[in-house]
Amino acid sequence: MPSSSSVSKAQQKAIQKADTLIEALGWIRKFRDTTTVIKLGGSVVEHPDSLRHLLIDIVFLSTLGMRIVVVHGGGKAISRAMDAAGIVPRFVQGRRFTDAATLAIVEQVLATDLNHELVARIEEYGGRAMSLNFLSTNVLFGDKLVLDGPDGPVDLGNVGEVTRVDRLTIDNLTYAGQVPVIPSMAQTDEGEKLNVNADTAATAVAAAIGAEKLVVLSDIPGVLRDVNDPESLIHSLTAAEARRLIADGTISAGMIPKIEGCLATLEQGVKKIHIIDGRLRHSLLLEIYTTSGVGTELVRDDAVSLSARAVAPAAAGR
Repeated sequence: MPSSSSVSKAQQKAIQKADTLIEALGWIRKFRDTTTVIKLGGSVVEHPDSLRHLLIDIVFLSTLGMRIVVVHGGGKAISRAMDAAGIVPRFVQGRRFTDAATLAIVEQVLATDLNHELVARIEEYGGRAMSLNFLSTNVLFGDKLVLDGPDGPVDLGNVGEVTRVDRLTIDNLTYAGQVPVIPSMAQTDEGEKLNVNADTAATAVAAAIGAEKLVVLSDIPGVLRDVNDPESLIHSLTAAEARRLIADGTISAGMIPKIEGCLATLEQGVKKIHIIDGRLRHSLLLEIYTTSGVGTELVRDDAVSLSARAVAPAAAGR
């Protein structure tokens, strides 16, 4: 056997790569044949290089036997198309008011152009994917969303919430090794089309299909103890710990509704939720297949108290 001093630099790099693969072995075994829903936000879609690495990660995960479902938004692309059409966006309580003209743009940009582009890119990188939209097979069904306002109900136009998911169609595709790609739009029982918040759409899909994980790709690294210090990232939180951080102000502002949405998803049966920065190269693989991960995982209070991130990789996974 050659001594360490006789190993070349090239061989050392090769050995380090092999060590990385061995580290991932426990997670590869654990998550084979499990389902992960990935919520792809507009912030990642707007960065071509980040999107490329993310879609390659998805092909990699699928190749290793994970069943992957992608739910995507596309707010920035929709805003650009509205601007080109001379339509001024209107937001009510943080949601895009969707009249008939806006709905037509949302459907074209989100449910057709972007949806088909993502599928084409996944297949370009060697994967198998299927568009699930109004032109093929719609799998999200819902009702119009009406918010409470100080003067009574607030009309949002054609904005909705998901009340039913066609699990059978999604399961059939994932069991066949395909990646369903679902835009955040739904349809009423009467056939009316609705614009749906991508976070809530991904939550509904994850709960309906009994996903092992929901991964929320964003432009933030996760939950920070100090928003000005990226090194203060909290790698793992139980639901109770997350609620305490909201109460003491550590989790504040725009992060509150995101975390509250995650907590609601845990209550619906999803085992783990990961919040990661999708702009970080290969963040998806690093989060799932390494010991420490690169984002924040949230788990139910009835999960094992010791974080999986502190357990040997052969024994537990992210």
